Amino acid sequence: MIYRYALRGRGDLTEWRDAARAYLSAGIPPEMIDWRSMDDADGLFGFDDNRLPDPLPNQPPLHVPPAFIKLAGAAICHSDPSRFALLYRMLFRLAHDRRLLQMSSDADVVMAQRMAKSVGRDYHKMTAFVRFKEMPLPEGVAGRRRFISWFEPDHFIVDRVAPFFQRRLTDMDWLIMTPKGSASWDGETLRTSDDPAEKPDLRDETDELWRTYYASIFNPARLKVKMMTKEMPKKYWKNLPEAELIPSLIANAEASVTEMARKAASEPLPFHHRLQETAANAPVAPKPAAGTLPALKEEARSCTRCDIYCRATQTVFGEGPPDAKVMFVGEQPGDQEDLAGKPFVGPAGKLFNDTLALVGIDRQSLYITNAVKHFKYEPRGKRRIHQKPNMGEVRQCRWWLTQELELVKPKLVVAMGATALFALTDMRQRLEDVRGEPISMEDGRVLFVTVHPSYLLRIPDEERKAEELIRFREDMRKISRLAA
Repeated sequence: MIYRYALRGRGDLTEWRDAARAYLSAGIPPEMIDWRSMDDADGLFGFDDNRLPDPLPNQPPLHVPPAFIKLAGAAICHSDPSRFALLYRMLFRLAHDRRLLQMSSDADVVMAQRMAKSVGRDYHKMTAFVRFKEMPLPEGVAGRRRFISWFEPDHFIVDRVAPFFQRRLTDMDWLIMTPKGSASWDGETLRTSDDPAEKPDLRDETDELWRTYYASIFNPARLKVKMMTKEMPKKYWKNLPEAELIPSLIANAEASVTEMARKAASEPLPFHHRLQETAANAPVAPKPAAGTLPALKEEARSCTRCDIYCRATQTVFGEGPPDAKVMFVGEQPGDQEDLAGKPFVGPAGKLFNDTLALVGIDRQSLYITNAVKHFKYEPRGKRRIHQKPNMGEVRQCRWWLTQELELVKPKLVVAMGATALFALTDMRQRLEDVRGEPISMEDGRVLFVTVHPSYLLRIPDEERKAEELIRFREDMRKISRLAA
């Protein structure tokens, strides 16, 4: 016997869950259920009443992991008709093996995760590419401003994404219409509907503002068409006023880059003019003695060994006592270090300082530097996002690190992160394989490997972050004992 069941299939987990729970309590295996959405079930025999089987006697209650509920809540929003059967198959298997979700190579788990990721991407694109148009109030009527928009999602995400817009746009009335449902907010109630909407005719003066904004932020020197269309797929272009400019901006990119290069000689990079003004007004200091750290630092100010220097504000050299017994080596300066000209002064530096203080290490007694002396980044709007230096850049900058080691002559060298480990040893292996234990180096030095503080800041799970912070502190206690 084949059971047939039709769902509205518009992203509501509850309707699927209730039916799935009934089938499971009756012991119905996945291959005996034909799941359909009502749009596909019209006219098919057996879909007119959706009758569910009676449960088996003495059935124990089913408890599924919270991770499955979260996964199912995302996957059910997918537009693939097979999602109902897939989720029931996983539910049926979970009743017999609660470890299913831990099997990362399982075909059902992989497919469900792909569906959830696709829904997540669709959610992100909707928050990025919705364009609101203001609707005029009737003459003589006062009230809140009203806005309307049209978007075409791939999946049934309207109900899922509506709270995002309510939080962001709570001070105005708005309506978002899509072929897969609508959402509206009137200042008091958030309403959603899964009924398809028809595309309205939306045009106003803000279209030109969007075009002006996009043209001003378009950087032809960093144009990567494949990446651009991945972040802004062409299917969204028809509803984005600025998309009209994209073909011409791409076509003229080469000429624009040539013009930018022509101006480069007379227009300094961001931040450079401030440093130049400061340097011009600073008193002339006596030239440091050759063969000293100050002389090496002065020489590094004009380093051009790799291309990173072209966009960095300045060289960020190491600092600390010239006879320090312990040298810490990080990866590269970050945004705040690049502006300040000092290592470890940003968020990672604060965590580093707090940990040093907690375990009783005086930062002033340490020599602190980086494997790479310039900040490598990718601009995103007004922000500069860290980019990991490649192996070639690390090798080019190793010359400075070697000179620092020879001048300071530390007894203990601490590599914070894989980049620092590679710069010091040319080793390209997992950090966990060498972390936490002293390693003998040339000239009687000892190498100790731990993680970079920025790694701890990037861990999204709070429980795991707390565990890793404890490990980092224990590493620092070991360093303190080795230094003593």
